Amino acid sequence: MITLGLNAAFHDSAAVLVVDGVPVAAAEEERFTRIKHAKRPLPFTAWELPFNAAAWCLEQAGITLESVDHVAYSLDPALFAEGRPELAAGGRIVLPLEPSAERDPQLAPWDSPWDPLFLSYVVNAPRQLRDGAPHHLRQRLYGSRPDAMRWRFHHVPHHLCHQASAFLAAPFDDCAVMTLDGRGERATSCYGVWRDGRYRPLGEVRMPHSLGLLYERATSYLGFLHSSDEYKVMALAAMGTPRWAPEIGAAVRLFGDGRFEIGAMDFEALAGPARVRGAALEQRHLDLAASLQAVLEAKALELARWLREASGERRLAMAGGVALNCLMNARLRDEGPFERVWVQPAAGDAGTALGAALWVDGRERLLRDGGDTLADARGAVPLAPREWTQTHVYLGPSWTDEAIETTLAWAGLDVELVPDEAALAERTAALLAADCIVGWFQGRMEWGPRALGARSILASPISPEMQQRLNELKDREDFRPVAPAVLHEAFGDWFEPAQANGGESPFMLFTFQARPERLASIPSACHTDGSARVQTVHAESNPRFHALLTAFAARTGVPVLVNTSFNVRGQPIVCSPHDALEAFFATPLDALVIGRCIVAKRRAREVPAP
Repeated sequence: MITLGLNAAFHDSAAVLVVDGVPVAAAEEERFTRIKHAKRPLPFTAWELPFNAAAWCLEQAGITLESVDHVAYSLDPALFAEGRPELAAGGRIVLPLEPSAERDPQLAPWDSPWDPLFLSYVVNAPRQLRDGAPHHLRQRLYGSRPDAMRWRFHHVPHHLCHQASAFLAAPFDDCAVMTLDGRGERATSCYGVWRDGRYRPLGEVRMPHSLGLLYERATSYLGFLHSSDEYKVMALAAMGTPRWAPEIGAAVRLFGDGRFEIGAMDFEALAGPARVRGAALEQRHLDLAASLQAVLEAKALELARWLREASGERRLAMAGGVALNCLMNARLRDEGPFERVWVQPAAGDAGTALGAALWVDGRERLLRDGGDTLADARGAVPLAPREWTQTHVYLGPSWTDEAIETTLAWAGLDVELVPDEAALAERTAALLAADCIVGWFQGRMEWGPRALGARSILASPISPEMQQRLNELKDREDFRPVAPAVLHEAFGDWFEPAQANGGESPFMLFTFQARPERLASIPSACHTDGSARVQTVHAESNPRFHALLTAFAARTGVPVLVNTSFNVRGQPIVCSPHDALEAFFATPLDALVIGRCIVAKRRAREVPAP
């Protein structure tokens, strides 16, 4: 059974292909179009399906849309129209010529006058997929028989997709599930339990009460782009004092049963005028970020404690954009009631494409095999047995060494061709030990927002100046930290609490503290408070990256490298060799290690070969 999952309604458009319960390809549209997040989350952009990502996923499997059995789309228009009779009356919608010129006073503050158009785009997504592809992708999508489509289209609730992306990927047979994000159709937070092959919903919180939207509002207040730059606010939090946490916390009222309400919150009345984008950061800005972060963590802990009791489960799986907040995740890990916490690495909206595909696949395989698909008396929905557990994120595009070498030759570049894997690791380690900054392009690219050793910029953590050099290279704010990648075997010697979550942190979604005796050895890998967003690297999931860390450790005694995404400010992570070359020559990167090839600038050329 072949299922194509799509996310397109808001932002982070993406496609995932699942074959008999196993994801074989997953990619975000931004990686192909080079537009960050693919599009802004606006009602009149909902028509833009991730055609490039879908075409690549199908091509990876050697098929076109005519071979697909099911298409799963991560938003349910019926839920979106709920309580809005004007969106569904008689199957027609009404849209003024200038919807935003004069707002309907009966419209809720969180709804948009453009919603009828948004809803129409979502409802018509099957027809858009069937014949709306750009001309250059039509052959790859439709093949030679564009009228031979036989797939069934499924609109799946947004938060159910988030939930499924967590519990159907997590390494748990049974777990509680918590989703926190900005919003879906109407829900903003969702809870459930996965047990004995069944998923049972435990409740939800609806608009306008949203922890994600509260964080977005603060992001805008601080002069950053909402639905994009929330991670910058998280980074600022470590530099401030949470002096306004009581006031913000009082506005977030929890009821002890998973529900919460968020009252009016005037950040300007609390902390002064909003920051203009690009203006200097003041202490009040840092303190507001710290206050907001403290409240988010405290409220998430309360919700987790309720969910532990309501579900009866000892382990928690999480998704939703708020679950990308590493500081919150670490508090849940260390102070929460669950023994293990697992977070979907593509926790944002891109991950709903995965959840939609896995959910529909699980339901339809059960039906195909003659199983009972009805929910039980408690509302628990059965699915087919799982065929897959997520152990890595390398599900995206790749290029063979031969294709890379052809591209570099066509560009007329002088290339050092390394003979084997061991020599590649040794030569790259020598460059890094000499304080060169390296663009690292290897294998299938990452699924999700984190660069995890496939499309990374790497550097030595030993020099205290390296963080500043990297921020200058990427043209980003001085306060932004970079993250350490560490050999899995050496994790406990360098960071704590090393035993948490079974000693695993492969997706860079939790913070740890550098051990006090190690901090001086890796000053550029840690934030101002000694914390670090750590990635543990396994030989099984990324052998080339693991070999590089091993070679660097042998040369320096430090099994840690600074790892940041291979991109420049405002652009997505590089996907193709062409993208990598553009970023390499447009920045002061010292070397590009791409496949078996090394392209070097002056500083790197001066480093002696091992």
